[in-house]
Order: sequence, then C-alpha cells, then structure tokens
Amino acid sequence: MFQTLFSALAVFISTSIDYVVLLLIVFASLGRKQFLKVLIGQYIGISLLVIVSLVIAYLFHFIPEDWMIGLLGLIPIALGIRFAMIDKEENDDETEEVMAQLYQGKYLAVTVISLTLAAGGDNLGVYIPYFSGMSSQEVSLVILVFIVAIFILNWLTYQVAATSLMSRIVENLEKWFLPLVFIGLGIYILIENGTIQHFLEIL
Repeated sequence: MFQTLFSALAVFISTSIDYVVLLLIVFASLGRKQFLKVLIGQYIGISLLVIVSLVIAYLFHFIPEDWMIGLLGLIPIALGIRFAMIDKEENDDETEEVMAQLYQGKYLAVTVISLTLAAGGDNLGVYIPYFSGMSSQEVSLVILVFIVAIFILNWLTYQVAATSLMSRIVENLEKWFLPLVFIGLGIYILIENGTIQHFLEIL
C-alpha cells in the first residue's frame, strides 16, 4: 500500500511540474481569480487522461509476459532524456502569449481542460505503463491520491501566483527535476515488471 502511495505521488509530481508553471501564469494573469473554474478544468482534463490511460493499460493485460509490459518503462525514460535536452525558453514564451489570449473568455474551465489535454501527451506516456498490471485496489488508491494532489497543486499555485520569484524558481527546478523523475520512474517500471532481470538472465 505504501509503495503504491509513494509511487502515485512520484507519478503525479513528475507529470504535473509543467502544470505548475502553467497554473502560475493562469492565476497571475487572472489576478488570482476564478480558482474554482481552473480547478474544475484541471480535474476534468486529468481525469480524461487517466481514463484513456486505464483503457489502453487494460489492453496490456492480454500480454502473457510481465517483462513485456515493463518495456513501456522505456517511454518515460525517453521523455526524461528529451526534456533534459530541449531548450524550453521559446516554448515558454509561446505559452505565455497563448495564455494571455485564451483566458480572457468566459469559458475558462473549458480552456483549462483543453490546455490540460494538449499538454497531456507526456502524462499518457507515463500513466499507461504505470497503470499496466495494477490491481483495481491499487488503481483506486492512485486515483484517490491524484484527487487530493490536484487540489493541493491548484491551491498552492493559487497562493503563490503573485510571487514572481517563485515562478522563476519553479522553472529552474523543472529543467533538472522533471527529467530526473521521469528517468527514475522508467527504471522503476523496468525493475518492477522484471524486464531488466529477464534480459540479464538471457545474457
């Protein structure tokens, strides 16, 4: 149980660091208003990503060998390497410009859902291998952790949105922390499913 709890927190943190920067920009541009609409948008967006991941992960139950499922751990490892190598400055400038335009409308929750899904490719790359092979009890615990963590994430970013120093700190942490967690998670999936052990036995 505790192992699932800690891994769920690690997965949520690793896939939500981008959202921290995004939410800080959102709340700062709105003057820290519309918290509820942003929160609802995040809940719906991430819920859709989890549902899609669970459906895809369920299909992998038909694979006879656990070590094959473990190969999906290569996905977050690849994502971690990619994040470690790309230059984010241009992407951040584009994000701020788009956000300034979209968040002036009435349908804020819909906008947040759209952006959450648009940024969810990385989430799917982590969620699918993570949920593969999990029992229904473990999935329920992970979902509960996500529900609580989403609220905490939005509340904390809501509180610090006016602090420009905090935004810069988050961006600096993202450059090294996100790749580290992704790669660590991928290695965990490879080990947990016996993939590394399988290839070591072959050798």
